[in-house]
Amino acid sequence: MSQLPETRTACTAEVIELPAAPRARNGLADQRSTRRLALSPKYGSGPRELDVRYLWSGAPDAPTVIVQGGISADRDVTTPAGATSGWWQALVAAGAAIDLERYRVLAIDWLVPAELGVSTISSEDQADALVALLDALGIARAHAFVGSSYGAMVALAFAARHPQRAERLVLLCGAHRAHPLSTAQRSVQRGIVRLGQQSGQLDEALALARQLAMTTYRGSAEFGRRFAGEPEWRGDRFHFPVEDYLEHQGRRFVERFDAERFLALSESIDLHDVAPEQVPLPATLIGFPSDRLVPLADLCELQRRLRGPATLEVVESPYGHDAFLKEPEQLAPLLREALR
Repeated sequence: MSQLPETRTACTAEVIELPAAPRARNGLADQRSTRRLALSPKYGSGPRELDVRYLWSGAPDAPTVIVQGGISADRDVTTPAGATSGWWQALVAAGAAIDLERYRVLAIDWLVPAELGVSTISSEDQADALVALLDALGIARAHAFVGSSYGAMVALAFAARHPQRAERLVLLCGAHRAHPLSTAQRSVQRGIVRLGQQSGQLDEALALARQLAMTTYRGSAEFGRRFAGEPEWRGDRFHFPVEDYLEHQGRRFVERFDAERFLALSESIDLHDVAPEQVPLPATLIGFPSDRLVPLADLCELQRRLRGPATLEVVESPYGHDAFLKEPEQLAPLLREALR
């Protein structure tokens, strides 16, 4: 990595707000808007301005909880009743574990290199954007940063660089660095997408990369239970039960995700590297034995090395890395306790 520019300190200045009137629902305030902010990207040269898209939703004047998910998650962690459900709606809603009647949840759309005029985005850049947004919204300190997958990586970068801006961390399925085997799997996915770019078959390649990713997100037990049936002869070959599922996931991903965004955020995961000893905040770590992308051994190492007090909660689930999306009943009491 020596050929890359050195890290620069973030500049957290608000320049312009693109206004959107907050919506009220049952005493809650929904602010889904954009702010023009400035920061200095890790792999750039000097301050850049960009528009950061965010959601700030919950009880007015309540403590703010930052919530960020994986690379395919957006700011819509929760949505108003009657609208399409947010990606973590079961856990972020009025009366839920992250209770919008007690907290105000803040989330952003992940930044991508084109928005900063750079070729590479880092977890530090995402963290600095969140701090700049806290400044713009007048939030001195968040009650907690709850991060899942890539969001947990960004939370660690946030706490290492800006420890005074949050009281605690809740980290699900994310560690201080990517496991080399997981990097290998993502590297193959990126290679497939780049090959698609070169060959003019980008949609097909992105769908195939997503199919491969799904085999790493889910656990062996789930695949064994769901797809153990016999193959079926269709057309000119046998089709295995798992193939329909994978092809469906690939098509859905192509409909909602951009290849350049995928390449940039996938690479950002593998560039992530935070020294746990630089993180002084209390932390609750949540991991799953079936998670093959973030092994429990990595979370044990993270817990051992964190400077602040840390607990590790181990949750049994067949869903692998995606268990943070699939196990709301098991996660709810852990999140409530972590946020107390």
